Amino acid sequence: MKIINEMRLEVESRSVNESFARVTVSAFAAQLDPTVEELSDIKTAVSEAVTNCIVHAYPNVMGKIYIYAAILTDNTVRVRVRDRGCGIANVAQAMEPLFTTLAGERAGLGFAVMESFMDSVKVRSRVGRGTAVTLEKKVSGKTDG
Repeated sequence: MKIINEMRLEVESRSVNESFARVTVSAFAAQLDPTVEELSDIKTAVSEAVTNCIVHAYPNVMGKIYIYAAILTDNTVRVRVRDRGCGIANVAQAMEPLFTTLAGERAGLGFAVMESFMDSVKVRSRVGRGTAVTLEKKVSGKTDG
């Protein structure tokens, strides 16, 4: 699919930037005129991906979160949330519902939530190098390109 439009955003791994990233990506996706439910799905998935960066990628240190979003010709929104943090040793295990490396208040449902709201979730990670989560959702709206 051809890219119609794209954007990039770089934020620090501060919890206050999670809502900023979510709203920014949803405003970008709004050009496709998605339904309220589709927009909510995108916002929720982006929120989970960014929160993973804040909580897991940069434990006890500040780092950068890189967000890329694109609109494709088939009305798909593609969002990549990437960090240069500690990475994930076992991606398959990390994507299992209820798995968490942090005890306590973390439920271990971040990837499961992303998968339930998006059409596609792909995770690439290297220990010590960082993680990239690519989310895709086809929306029912139209664009004039």
